[in-house]
Amino acid sequence: MRMVIKVGTSTLTHKTGKLNIRVFEELTKVISNLKNSGIEIILVSSGAIGMGAGKLGLPGRPADIPTKQAAAAVGQSELMYMYDKFFGEYNHTVAQMLLTANDFEDEVKHENLTNTLVRLLELGTLPIINENDTVSTAELSIGDNDTLSALVAIDAKADMLVLISDIEGLYTADPHKDKNAKLISVVENVDEVLSFGEGTVSVLGTGGMATKLQAAKLVTEAGIDMIIVSGADPGALYGIAEGEITGTLFSKRKK
Repeated sequence: MRMVIKVGTSTLTHKTGKLNIRVFEELTKVISNLKNSGIEIILVSSGAIGMGAGKLGLPGRPADIPTKQAAAAVGQSELMYMYDKFFGEYNHTVAQMLLTANDFEDEVKHENLTNTLVRLLELGTLPIINENDTVSTAELSIGDNDTLSALVAIDAKADMLVLISDIEGLYTADPHKDKNAKLISVVENVDEVLSFGEGTVSVLGTGGMATKLQAAKLVTEAGIDMIIVSGADPGALYGIAEGEITGTLFSKRKK
């Protein structure tokens, strides 16, 4: 089984931008154990700008591109240091890949990134992918790591994409505003729920439900299941790997 797991900034960090060590430690332990069981995993991780902003003492996510890129440069090194440290304790080797939209759009670059990704998996490493925020601009940006994780899942021919978020899944309405909102367990056709994507963006992250639904549309049309699950309990990944429906499952399109 090959699984792409995307984890967002709001899951990895506190509102201060500092690392949430408890969640980080549990997440790396669970992923390490899943790899030990034979599952190939690619991790798409946000957090560089958020962690950089926290380390630089900024009040929140930078609005201007130069400060955003500076925060990414500071945060990415710390993010990878922490991943290397925690996964290294479980004898797993991590590999960093920083990508931009052009890496998918340019035929030669796209082929190179695909070949590199496949070879990293063959070598038994844990690829950790993030958008290259230190060089990407608004014009070149993939837009959000939800989209990036969908593109990576398609490229890697993954069996499943798991989006770990600060919300349990897709609701019939915004649960922060509507107490009657209900969690949707299974979505058979993403097009029918795209209108549910109106949501807020976290203080340190860039994604909302709209980007997650667009990611679901991309991967399900490519024949890949996708699940949105809360990052409050990383152990839920065990059940997902065994076929349990946790959060919201977006079923792949039947060919």
